Amino acid sequence: MKRPSLGGLVRIVVAVALTALVFWKSHPSEVWRALTQTRPGPVLVAVLLVLADRTLMAYRWLVLLRPFSGPGGPRFGAVMRIFFVSTFVGTFLPASVGGDAVRAYALAKEGVDAPASVASVLMDRMLGVLSLLIMAVVGLVFARQMARDPVVLAALGITALVCAATAAVVFSQRADAVVQRIAGWLPWEPARVLAARLLAAVQIYATRHGDLANVLAGSVGVQGLRIVQAYYLGLALGITEPLTTYVAFIPLILLVMLLPVTVNGLGTSQLAFVWAFAQAGVPGALSFPLSVLFVALGVVGNLPGSLLYATGGMHAGSAGGRRAR
Repeated sequence: MKRPSLGGLVRIVVAVALTALVFWKSHPSEVWRALTQTRPGPVLVAVLLVLADRTLMAYRWLVLLRPFSGPGGPRFGAVMRIFFVSTFVGTFLPASVGGDAVRAYALAKEGVDAPASVASVLMDRMLGVLSLLIMAVVGLVFARQMARDPVVLAALGITALVCAATAAVVFSQRADAVVQRIAGWLPWEPARVLAARLLAAVQIYATRHGDLANVLAGSVGVQGLRIVQAYYLGLALGITEPLTTYVAFIPLILLVMLLPVTVNGLGTSQLAFVWAFAQAGVPGALSFPLSVLFVALGVVGNLPGSLLYATGGMHAGSAGGRRAR
């Protein structure tokens, strides 16, 4: 059995330490009381909503694969299996970065050119981050005091710079020339060739305005569903804050959860929930269990992938499908 890497152990330690610290400061007995009194009805609504957001996320990736589809492309069933199994596997990896890597690798195994596979996953991730940025800016309308917080402003600024840099690589010939020049400095010829092929694959999206708009709209829809999920989980715990409070806080919390410093956002999500909802006067005894239920809801959304993984792994039946084409 493969031992976890040093980086993996550090992320586990950070996740456990952060969670324990926030739990302790949130008064454990009151947290436990809130969890035991959780109403099942709103939780069921949140579960149905998470199934809807997973379906929308899968559709989003299918749209991004259109430029690379064709007679020799991956089967629909294989793509869906890869998506759902990778979301399950990503539960045990740092934030969403590990799941993205698994998805790109598995798609390449299905016969998709490796740079095209990476490009589709990269664009999916970046459009998702852009949708979070959009929703976070909208949220500041409902929590204007947070617009003066230097940490919030720094997070939004860094996110905007990352999105702008990605857009420049896709759409700007000048940025393309700069990136190609940087790629030329790589010490190994295969690495330089691979970098050039990846850049070419990403730039295919420069002419796919309709697909990009479609995916961005779907990404905003996913973030909206997650906000409503958190709202219903809050109702289950007896939190009486209006939906606008969740619109203000959840996108910022999701940005924090993307940081690849723990496993599946554990620890960082608890810290972000307690800090953000304290701005609205919600005690840690309620915001901490809300964070636990929110992370658990994501695990529930990954259960279809666990079932697929248990019945054949990432590529069950795909070899036969490739021979049949």
